[in-house]
Amino acid sequence: MDADLVDLTNLQRQVLHGTAAVGRRKTESARERLRDLNPHVEVIPHAVRLTSENALELLGGYDIALDGSDNFPTRYLVNDASVLAGKPYVYGSIFRFDGQVSIFGAPDGPCYRCLFSEPPPADLVPNCAEAGVLGVLPGLVGSLQALEAIKWILGIGESMVGRLLLVDALRLRFREIALRKDPECAICGPNRTITRLIDYEAYCGAGAGDSLPHSGISVTELQRGLGSPDTLVVDVREPWEWEIARIAGSRLVPLGELPARLAELDPHAAIVTVCHKGKRSLMAQQLLQGAGFRARSLEGGIDAWAEEAEPGMARY
Repeated sequence: MDADLVDLTNLQRQVLHGTAAVGRRKTESARERLRDLNPHVEVIPHAVRLTSENALELLGGYDIALDGSDNFPTRYLVNDASVLAGKPYVYGSIFRFDGQVSIFGAPDGPCYRCLFSEPPPADLVPNCAEAGVLGVLPGLVGSLQALEAIKWILGIGESMVGRLLLVDALRLRFREIALRKDPECAICGPNRTITRLIDYEAYCGAGAGDSLPHSGISVTELQRGLGSPDTLVVDVREPWEWEIARIAGSRLVPLGELPARLAELDPHAAIVTVCHKGKRSLMAQQLLQGAGFRARSLEGGIDAWAEEAEPGMARY
């Protein structure tokens, strides 16, 4: 299931697709590739987004779910729908150089909410474009998910129910954490309070960044102010993003390090915060203003700067 189209940026990690598939539906591209590998496999594509309205109906037609999503609303939705439908689901997640694998929602086993009862604040969760991911890691985690699904279907081996596998790709180390069913779990506990699927994007705070104050500065305004000695451009992206493209004279202070590095900034400067497209810079602006700095966020981030001020700058 996937409602998206194949994008060139997907290809370093989504090996089902090739350059010829760019612009096509991911579900159709995946079906053709799988049929080419094994024409006897039946592949039923669902080119839709999983929502609280269709999740129970869609999952109800299958025996087991494999979740390769990259966002919290979908993970909580898959978990709750699987529990309500009585279907186990094989969980896999990745972030930069780390991965996780488990099986949730199995009889007598814990569910995702037993591990994470509440989602983290949306403002603290960068997406893949902001944080990045090692290209081979999705394949490694996906293969482990496929292994667990095959074992479950065949009833062989020891499943990951009650266990969470942690994958450290940088050091190539695998650790395991024992999980237990939470008797107070809102969805799988004996006194469940969740009996139907809810608005998961609202529950997980998706789009919360949109509620931040939009006291921004345009690309044109920043261009005029760059010559002033009072203007300080603080880039709050990650170092790998900084290496791709940056505004001349800007200073790199990743958002996660900003609270501990406030003393490095000139309290008399007019600070302009910059990120990829504007979300993280708004959070940085809010943090700096709370600490007494004069700060504004560059509207549209480095992406807008590349489009309007430096057309030859690399974009990502």
